Amino acid sequence: MSDPIAPRESAPLPSRDTPLRERHEALGASFTDFGGWQMPVRYTSDLAEHHAVRQNAGIFDISHMAEFTVRGEGAAAYLDYALAGRLSALPIGKAKYSLLLAETGGIIDDVIVYRLGDDDYLIISNAGNRDAVREALSARAAGREVTVVDVSDDYALIAVQGPQAEAIVAATAGITDVSVPWAEQKYYAWASADYAGRPVLLARTGYTGEDGFELLVAAGDAASLWNALLAAGETHGLVPAGLAARDTLRLEAGMPLYGHELNLDTKPVQAGLGRVVVTAKDDFVGKDGVDAAAGAPVLVGLTAEGKRAGRAGYPVVDEDGTVLGEITSGALSPTLGHPIAMAYIDPTFAAEGSAVFLDVRGTKIPATVTALPFYRRTK
Repeated sequence: MSDPIAPRESAPLPSRDTPLRERHEALGASFTDFGGWQMPVRYTSDLAEHHAVRQNAGIFDISHMAEFTVRGEGAAAYLDYALAGRLSALPIGKAKYSLLLAETGGIIDDVIVYRLGDDDYLIISNAGNRDAVREALSARAAGREVTVVDVSDDYALIAVQGPQAEAIVAATAGITDVSVPWAEQKYYAWASADYAGRPVLLARTGYTGEDGFELLVAAGDAASLWNALLAAGETHGLVPAGLAARDTLRLEAGMPLYGHELNLDTKPVQAGLGRVVVTAKDDFVGKDGVDAAAGAPVLVGLTAEGKRAGRAGYPVVDEDGTVLGEITSGALSPTLGHPIAMAYIDPTFAAEGSAVFLDVRGTKIPATVTALPFYRRTK
């Protein structure tokens, strides 16, 4: 079986286009800048792409995400210190969501960590935070038996998400030698495989609230794999999907987006991520700062009637118009058919069922505090 993460074999890409740029252009994609990358925002329509993922499957280019390898005898202990979770307890073959905190306890980034071997880990972080994550990980490695390498430019990342995702990936021509039988692959786990004789990592993770995979492959093999996945998905309703659909999908699933729900001024407990932080560890960066101040705003879900949705930056108010907080993400939910939003508000009003109002361009729209996620797939 091939090493799922092969050594560096090529020079970094010279531009902020992903290796799939030509594929997107051929499919008629519209582009937008996201995290310094030119990314497809849509191919046909936001709604069609969103519904395809919920009903069948969508394929996304997420090659803008950043990847870092962490290797060495001290890797497990290092990650326990560098990140908020206890990564030393992560079994080989599994993945774990974690947080990279500043000394103040604020969030530098949220990441997913994959344990590839006893002393071998992969970290995937957000594109816009690549430099900050690299700097923080490198600084925290000083004096430790560990090597941290930014391998982002060597790889492409393709996501296939939706109820038909497993059937599509399993049927893709060229994917062979899968290390874990399809029926045994679990959520937040990974399998190694070959694609056209070269290594690919199959991670059962995603950002849509649906079942699916994120496939990490050498940048030079990305276009071929993309085409093969599309061909395998023709009979399964697979469509290419852009960032617009990805955003409404993750919002319905109650998943935070850095720069909206998470930032350096946010403590994990405010974002509902207190469970991610293992305060019982002897020491980790940010431990002394993770407690939020009394009365600090907390993240809640909001639902409303009608079709007028609150957007990021819109105020949340009480009946008298007093500002209680601010929406961080909002949309008219394509799946549910009514407005949904996430917002940071005064904790006094944060109990599930509390009545508040969305200030939508001067009009007060009644809303209700709702438990997250808004949507949960049927398993």
